[in-house]
Amino acid sequence: MALTNHLRTVRGYGSAAGTGALAAILLVVVCGSPMYVGWVQRHTDPAGAGGWLLRLLAWPAWRLHSDDPSQSVLAADLRALLLVILAVALLYVLPAAQVARVRNPTSQFLSGWAAYALAGGFTALLAALFGPDGSLLAAFQATSTGVTYGFFAGWIIGLASLGGRA
Repeated sequence: MALTNHLRTVRGYGSAAGTGALAAILLVVVCGSPMYVGWVQRHTDPAGAGGWLLRLLAWPAWRLHSDDPSQSVLAADLRALLLVILAVALLYVLPAAQVARVRNPTSQFLSGWAAYALAGGFTALLAALFGPDGSLLAAFQATSTGVTYGFFAGWIIGLASLGGRA
């Protein structure tokens, strides 16, 4: 009986995590695409707040091929792939426990936002550690960029989490 109640609780909140996961996938696919990355580098000013934010959204950049023979396509795309996997996992793990206790939109929004900020930080840490130049100092420095990305892009995921059932 307890297992049935637990499954019903998780299933009832799955769509809020599902809409957040879909938004995370779309954000990485669109803003990490080579077309967006090229556009943002050519048409934005990194010294302005808007240009800085648009460039930050391109952080999980992915490529279909690598021009640099020392880097494989997998190494270049590791960050984008890890971000999607960790974001989806955290979106399903965090909101189920949080939203089950407090049923309001603020909890859904903050859980989605926090899940994406954590996913950004962990992604940067793991990608830097297992990437081509895997030093601990580089991993710590990259983590700050990942958390910054997750913080500033996470509100989009938080808003998308509001689209699911409460």
